Amino acid sequence: MALDGVLLDIDGTLVLSNDAHAQAWVEAFTEYGYMITFEQVRSLIGMGADQVIPRLVPELNSETGVGKQIASYRRELILNKFGKTLVSANGSRELVQKMQDNGLHLMIATSATEQEMDMLLKVAQVDDLLQEFTTSADAEQSKPKPDIVEAALNKSQLSPDRAIMLGDTPYDIESAGKAGVGVIAFRCGGFSDEQLSNAVAIYDDPADLLQHYDQSPLSS
Repeated sequence: MALDGVLLDIDGTLVLSNDAHAQAWVEAFTEYGYMITFEQVRSLIGMGADQVIPRLVPELNSETGVGKQIASYRRELILNKFGKTLVSANGSRELVQKMQDNGLHLMIATSATEQEMDMLLKVAQVDDLLQEFTTSADAEQSKPKPDIVEAALNKSQLSPDRAIMLGDTPYDIESAGKAGVGVIAFRCGGFSDEQLSNAVAIYDDPADLLQHYDQSPLSS
């Protein structure tokens, strides 16, 4: 069936930010006396704070007390420290332009805050191209729960069977799958092909997908 639109993840998909997010979590937990290693948190990147914090420290949550402070400090680190070091994934702008030229409705599906998203879109060099989005305010729970994908479908008025998502983590694939949407996955987020095995297709990065666009699920 022909596609009407594409849902877009940003972190790890259009911007090479997953390692930075992991390091920000390490520093945020350390600030509040919790020794969490980079390796522990790196495998969870793609989830939001509501998922990450209790998985690492079960007695904490992102809504109250120290857990909320850790989540807030991590956000400050991304905006004020790590954001300055981020770079676009190869081919992000060109792929977005290609999809738009082909008449696809593009909707950002991320649980980043609006502040983070504004920064990330600038890094990806697509802030002038993409104006429709979801943020953490649109979902009760982050990926791998389906809330963000469902919110993006509702906002864009896209039918799940006529949309596809671009993502980079197994949590994108799980979240979208629960909402009835297939995922094209990118390796540039740092996850293995085995971890991304439930994707409908896997490419190195946006540039790789662009190079093979006519043979990809986007051309169907």
